[in-house]
Amino acid sequence: MTDFAGSRFATGLAVTAAVDVVVFAVTWVVAQRVRRYSVIDVTWGLAVLAITATSFTWSAGAHADTTRRVLVLSMTAAWALRLAWHIGARNRGHGEDPRYAAILGKARGSVPLYALRRVFLPQAVIGFAVSMPQQVAMYQRGSRPALDAIGAVVFVTGFGFETIADAQLARFRRQRRSNDEVMDRGLWRYSRHPNYFGESLLWFGLWLPAAGDWRGLATAVSPLVVTFLVGFATGKPMLEKGMAKRKPAYAAYTARTSGFIPLPPKRR
Repeated sequence: MTDFAGSRFATGLAVTAAVDVVVFAVTWVVAQRVRRYSVIDVTWGLAVLAITATSFTWSAGAHADTTRRVLVLSMTAAWALRLAWHIGARNRGHGEDPRYAAILGKARGSVPLYALRRVFLPQAVIGFAVSMPQQVAMYQRGSRPALDAIGAVVFVTGFGFETIADAQLARFRRQRRSNDEVMDRGLWRYSRHPNYFGESLLWFGLWLPAAGDWRGLATAVSPLVVTFLVGFATGKPMLEKGMAKRKPAYAAYTARTSGFIPLPPKRR
């Protein structure tokens, strides 16, 4: 018996790809009904969870390491369910996300088809790609408790950072006296985006249990892609561009506060 259930993994990829397509197709239909394409933000994490849960089920009987399989599924579920709840609560009562409004404003012809091609298809591909560490981990047979434990610690640290940062920001928004105020308290005193830092860190935690062989090492692209997206592409840069326009005090906050990795604030 090899240390990896390769044939079972290959058929599992076809099954999880089908699950991915179904989840995003249903979300696209729902988006037409509610007339708000930002519902995909709630679905994205749940799609990764659906892929991981399918891999967990499909790998049963493949003699893979049970402890690792349960650990990876549990971490993914904790991340996905919290993220879906947080985004759903944050967006409740609001209209279309300005990011999607800007994208769909460029449509020529059918807006739903344009959204399917420019929003839903890319996110479905990204969701499937970044879930590869979880999928690979489900079919690994060797026991590596130290690597699993380190992954769990890294995940919990990142998950805690993201959860606390989001809670601090939500409380600030409820209590602020003016929309011109800038959040610079708690974790936000040390990083302009502690929630994004936590998101990046927890994905490295999700990757580590799979990193015990060459297949898992190859999936390091997953946390790297997530870090690129939140830190350099659609997350941090787009958010800061809008903040700089709306809040005059944001420039001073930017000058003294680390952009991503939490660090002591600079002296004025």
